[in-house]
Amino acid sequence: MASSLTTFTDEAKIALDTLSGRATGLFSPSLRLGVTGLSRAGKTVFISAFVHNLIHGGRLPLFEAQKSGRIARAFLEEQPDDAVPRFQYEDHIAALVNDRLWPDSTRAISELRLTIEYESASGWSRMFSSGRLSVDIVDYPGEWLLDLPLLGKSYADFSREAFDMAVLPVRAGLSQEWRALSAAIDANADADEMTARRLAESFAAYLKACKLDERALSTLPPGRFLMPGDLEGSPALTFAPLPGLSERRARSGSLQAMMERRYEAYRTHVVKPFFREHITRLDRQIVVIDALQALNAGPGAMADLERAVTEILACFRPGRGNFLTDFFSRRIDRILVAATKADHLHHESHDRLQAIVRRLADRAVARANFTGADVDVVALAAVRATREGTVKQGRETLPVIIGTPLKGEKINGETFDGRTETAIFPGDLPEKIDAVFDVSGPDRRQNPGHRQSPGHRQSPDHRQADEDPAIRFVRFRPPKLERTAEGVTLSLPHIRLDRALQFLIGDHLA
Repeated sequence: MASSLTTFTDEAKIALDTLSGRATGLFSPSLRLGVTGLSRAGKTVFISAFVHNLIHGGRLPLFEAQKSGRIARAFLEEQPDDAVPRFQYEDHIAALVNDRLWPDSTRAISELRLTIEYESASGWSRMFSSGRLSVDIVDYPGEWLLDLPLLGKSYADFSREAFDMAVLPVRAGLSQEWRALSAAIDANADADEMTARRLAESFAAYLKACKLDERALSTLPPGRFLMPGDLEGSPALTFAPLPGLSERRARSGSLQAMMERRYEAYRTHVVKPFFREHITRLDRQIVVIDALQALNAGPGAMADLERAVTEILACFRPGRGNFLTDFFSRRIDRILVAATKADHLHHESHDRLQAIVRRLADRAVARANFTGADVDVVALAAVRATREGTVKQGRETLPVIIGTPLKGEKINGETFDGRTETAIFPGDLPEKIDAVFDVSGPDRRQNPGHRQSPGHRQSPDHRQADEDPAIRFVRFRPPKLERTAEGVTLSLPHIRLDRALQFLIGDHLA
């Protein structure tokens, strides 16, 4: 799909940009790492923990360069792109460490440069390598990435697909008001600003409702309808799909003509520059997903998450170049799909979570016809907010997670104050992962808001063999960091962040 998103002129500009960047990189090696994911998946936390653990020498046993003591130091430098907002690392770390609050979610693109000074493991490499690598971390909303397929779709295609998705069982109730309003509109009538505004606002309200925790849907283009930024209220965001459109040319001055023009403006002035200026410049990519939220919401949400991951992968430029082609074109040669919030489950369920994400990624790779890059999956917690324990219940010993729920979180009717620690049995992930993606099967989810505690775990002997145990997790506060005898704050705890680092940048530090 990525090859159809640009014109010859676009490719010429991309080649010139790449050549300029490569020339600079001959004297100062750098790696551009893209970090994306749908909102609240944990992009900001991942980047903050990534940088904090390298700067502070965190416990990273699977990150070979750190384990072997070859990293001399890691530090922040001025980022190379003056027109891109800086990722506010210091503010996010202050929220995590000092206030024990999760930082604000990604709302727009941002960038940060982390430079690593290291000693190569090979004596031969030490003769020719500077022992210095700059990692340019580019943070951007996954919702914006899901706009890229629009570059290959006409307004009629976009409208038809939007209405097809809106009548799916998991969306039909949420889209009813917008569909009813659209059905009463004559697309051939004279263009009217207030009509366009009502349609756009109703369509945006439907997309926002899909995004709530109860539904946890992922495929919601156009992404700027959810995160408008400085485009809020502009004509480029005041459009909506129209039903029953034909391929015939719209009458000049009609509502359809107005909507088509604004859709084209959105693609030309919003989506295409984002792809050309940012996505085509990436070397590595991590896609973080909140699989637990989708599991909570049921098979419909999981199927929608798979659709979103498929479209995300289809927008990248995968592959491996050679010495000559690399000067003119960047390719993403490694992509990591990471299921976040593994600390919300006991480690006994981590393999199952990873298997679910592996299934999701493998199917997405196949459907996107995605080849030429290494794709891996991992279940991780960039910042571990819980620890594990056990609770006795009769003759049974139950595995639990222990942490401090955020203020306002509820478990079995009890509302937490943000200071009280508790032990929770979050539930088991299903052994048979096919049921997770089966939208035709019965929905056995518990009522929204119900949480299981150790005292409410059903005995395994009384479970139906084919039942899908519900996963209900609460949100925890970030952990209170340990300090050394000298008063130095230790690095942020994590689960498998070191494995992610090894896959994403380990080979460049060999």
